Amino acid sequence: MPDPESSLLLLQPSLEVKQLPAGFSIKQSNPIKLSVVIVNYRQWKYTEQLVRKLGQCELVRNGQAEIIVIDNNSSYHPAIRRLRSKPYVSLRRWTKNRGFSCAVNEGCKLSSGDWVLILNPDITPENNFLDNIDSYLNANNLHQSKVGVIGFGLRNPDGSVQGSTGPFPTFMGTLARKFLPRAWRKYSLHKNDEAQKVDWITGCCMLAQRSCLEKLKKFDTDYFLYYEDVDLCKRIAKAGYDVCYEPSLAVVHHAPIHVRRVPPRLRVITRQALMTYARKHWSKNESKWMCRVIRCEAFVMGIWARFLGDSRAVKWYDRLARYSKLMSSGSLNKARVEFLAALAEPSA
Repeated sequence: MPDPESSLLLLQPSLEVKQLPAGFSIKQSNPIKLSVVIVNYRQWKYTEQLVRKLGQCELVRNGQAEIIVIDNNSSYHPAIRRLRSKPYVSLRRWTKNRGFSCAVNEGCKLSSGDWVLILNPDITPENNFLDNIDSYLNANNLHQSKVGVIGFGLRNPDGSVQGSTGPFPTFMGTLARKFLPRAWRKYSLHKNDEAQKVDWITGCCMLAQRSCLEKLKKFDTDYFLYYEDVDLCKRIAKAGYDVCYEPSLAVVHHAPIHVRRVPPRLRVITRQALMTYARKHWSKNESKWMCRVIRCEAFVMGIWARFLGDSRAVKWYDRLARYSKLMSSGSLNKARVEFLAALAEPSA
C-alpha cells in the first residue's frame, strides 16, 4: 500500500469550510452511500469533465456521495485547482506512478461509502448516473448481499455496444482468441444486452461492495495495469460472491485499448499483466508455456523493430523477452523489480 507521507496534499472536504455552489446542501451528518474513485494519469481534461457530470447528481448534492481522485504523477494542470475547490472532491497527487491497482486501493482507503464505484476518466455517464445506481441497489435489496461487484453497460461514442465482460482466461483460450478482432479478444462475444451473472467485468466501470473488497484485500498490486479486474473477479468468485452485469445502466467509454495504437511500452505492460495472471491462476506448465509464447512474440517484434530502425521499441521488446524468461524460471520478484524500474523511466 502506498505510504501517505510520500504523496502530496490530500484535500478532504471535511477539513476546511468551502463556499458551496448554488443548489448544494451538503451536510456532514449525511452518511456516505457511494464513493467514486477515479484514477487520473495525464487525463485532467477527461477527469474534470467526469467530475463535473457526476456533481450534477442529487446523491452528490445532498452529501451522500463523494468523489476521490488519485493522480499517478501527472504534470500540473489548471484543472487541479478547480477540482480542489469542489466541496465533494478529495484529490491526492502522487510523486510517482504507482499503477492502477495501487491507486484504486488508495482511493478505497480514503473513501467511506458502503459501495465503491471505480471509473476511468474517459467515461461519460448518463444523466443522474449515481442516483440511478442508488435506486438500483435499493430496488434489488443488494446491500449486505452476496453480490461482490457489478458491471454496467459500456457503449462506444456512436452508441454501439462495447465489450465489458468476459470468460476467465485460460491458456488455450488466450491463444485461440489471438485470431479474433482486438475488440473481442478478452470479452464475451454475446451482445451484452441482458442482466446476468458473469465471470468478470472490466475495471473501467466497476461497482464493488466495500465489505467484499475489504475481505479480499482489494486489488492485487502485483498488477501494474490490466488484468487486475479479472484477477479480482476470480478471487471474488472463489470467495463465494457473485459478479453481476447490469446493462440497463450505461456509460460511454471513449478510448478503450482496442481502438488505440499500442506502443511497445504499453504492450510490455499488458504482457506482464497476462504473465502475472497466468502464474497466479493457471497450472505451472501452462504458465511456463505462456511465458515462452510471449518470449517468442517479443523476439519476432524485436526483429521487426530493428528492421524499422525503432531503437526505443527494440529496447522494450528486449526487456519483455527478459521478463518472460525470468517469470518462466520462477524469478518473479526479480522480474517485477526490473519491470517497475523500466516503467519509472521517462516515457515519450
